[in-house]
Amino acid sequence: MTLAGGAFFGLWTALLVVSFASSIGATLAFLVSRFLLRDWVLARFGDKLSSINQGVEKEGAFYLFSLRLVPIFPFFVINLAMGLTPLKAGLFYIVSQIGMLPGTMVYVNAGTQIGQLDSAAGILSLPMILSFVLLGIFPLLAKKILGVLKARKVYANYSRPKSFDYNLVVLGAGSAGLVSSLIGSAVKAKVALIEKEKMGGDCLNTGCVPSKALIRSAKMASYAKRAAEFGFKKHELEFDFAEVMERVQRVIAKVEPHDSAERFESLGVEVIQGSATIKDPWTLEVNGRSLTTRNIIISTGARPFIPPIKGLEQVDYLTSDNLWQLRELPEKLVVLGGGAIGSEMTQAFARLGSRVTQVEMGPRIIGREDPEVGEFIRQRFEDEGIRVLTEHAAREVVVRDGKKLLCCEAHGAMVEIEFDQLLIAAGRRANVEGFGLQELDVEISPRGTITADPFLRTNYPNLLCAGDVTGPYQFTHTAGHQAWYAVVNALFGSIKSFKVDYRVIPWCTFTDAEVARVGLSETEALEQKIPHEITRYGLDDLDRAIADSEDHGWVKVLTKPGKDKILGVTIVGPHAGDMLSEFVLAMKHNLGLNKILGTIHSYPTLSEMNKMAAGQWKKNHIPENLLVWVERYLRWQRGEKGGPVETSTEHTADLADSNQRPGL
Repeated sequence: MTLAGGAFFGLWTALLVVSFASSIGATLAFLVSRFLLRDWVLARFGDKLSSINQGVEKEGAFYLFSLRLVPIFPFFVINLAMGLTPLKAGLFYIVSQIGMLPGTMVYVNAGTQIGQLDSAAGILSLPMILSFVLLGIFPLLAKKILGVLKARKVYANYSRPKSFDYNLVVLGAGSAGLVSSLIGSAVKAKVALIEKEKMGGDCLNTGCVPSKALIRSAKMASYAKRAAEFGFKKHELEFDFAEVMERVQRVIAKVEPHDSAERFESLGVEVIQGSATIKDPWTLEVNGRSLTTRNIIISTGARPFIPPIKGLEQVDYLTSDNLWQLRELPEKLVVLGGGAIGSEMTQAFARLGSRVTQVEMGPRIIGREDPEVGEFIRQRFEDEGIRVLTEHAAREVVVRDGKKLLCCEAHGAMVEIEFDQLLIAAGRRANVEGFGLQELDVEISPRGTITADPFLRTNYPNLLCAGDVTGPYQFTHTAGHQAWYAVVNALFGSIKSFKVDYRVIPWCTFTDAEVARVGLSETEALEQKIPHEITRYGLDDLDRAIADSEDHGWVKVLTKPGKDKILGVTIVGPHAGDMLSEFVLAMKHNLGLNKILGTIHSYPTLSEMNKMAAGQWKKNHIPENLLVWVERYLRWQRGEKGGPVETSTEHTADLADSNQRPGL
């Protein structure tokens, strides 16, 4: 209609008529929504809309202007939605009138050129070509203009330096910070990396590396207890717990050079040891020195979350930070938390000889996975002598008669659990305080993490973030993944920006059996009402797992109904984290189960579990009708007469299985 207005009335008349008509019409729709729908919507969904309404009250005019200038949603949807918010009607009209004017003018101009056509040759005239070129590039221009306006708004109170010491300054030398500085230096940017504690962050010093070293030692101890399973007489293992913990430190020291300041300085990164404070969007202070930079990447990580438990200050509790200082094995250990860290340490200390009680306030441990996973791991724990208490909420720590007790509420009653050491593994909290974010009003989410857009930018476009400090996934490999996007968007975002890709994120809990997942779980698929099929393969059927006496667990694959497209995979079993990689690759590059089934896997290896699962899917989708005709054809080749016989289930099952096992 806007094009038609330009064709019938000419540029200026049509611009006047269409501009006012569209704004008045939008306001009428806004008022209808407000008076007919708003009360009902707020009564039903008010709690979910409260944060949106707060944002509209704060910056509703600019938000509406952004939608008008670069229409992400159809205008009629915007009109109705805005009527449900606290935005004033007069302000809605004025912003709509101004915001829609540039786009209206572009469309009216194109319509005017169409109206002036008097021959087919006019289509190729310069004014006509320019009008439609402008029509095509207007959304890009509008987006660029909006970016400039946003930047001017957010930087209004700060003076930008005329020159900069660095292209990029990175705060925090954990996984995200190390990868960020490495990539920045690799593309010849001048980069400074600031770390106030140890290079390598939590992963090297208190997280992934030490925990996996301890888990490995604990697994060796468990093998000694299982000696009879492997044909040996019972064997008693003697060890010194202090030496086990010293081995953990030796492992850290061996990995440490990978993350050292010396290595990164040799790669062109300036490493600064000290506590930094962001003074303005381009300036930091560290060790009394002022640094200016075009961009800052915040990768300050996270720390253990300490729940507010009464009396907790009476005991020297453990966390993943100070756990590694232990040199005496706790006789009675209570682990508070049923997530990955809590479950891994629960099993490791139990295998080394502690009497461990694991306390989880939720209905199961490993709660982010399907219920059957939590129940399986719980049974494994209990078989190893671990006491697992779910639906127990920690309320108080009491010291009575020299005994330390954790008091928990469970099903309306109080339960007291005695301990020598208490390990708190109740999650992690982002490090967002103490270095200037609050003073700059950098937006912090309700989860306590830095709020970032899909490009990992904060509300200051040149301040980006990566890793645990922003989430949503607190994994070392995800931090490194985010770092690439943060660096590229920081250094080259004015040319091309990239949205961070979270489509295929794997993770693993390193209990025994391991639990690894990528994509949807069955629970998530059901909650989100996503159509799916489930294919399951039990490792009690896998030759290598049987040979290793590790024939427990399963592979569960979710696919689109009738298709081999993979939606998600959960593996529970030995080396599940390693075995998951094939599915991660397949999902990343849109390869289905047929491709995995058609790939040769060495025999006998654990990797065959993936091919076996793909074969199970194929078995479930054998074309029975086609096999009838195939059998008829083969009977004809043998010169036999008569129709085809029924193809039995056992026959087709053997046919599918023959595509999996070697020698068949």
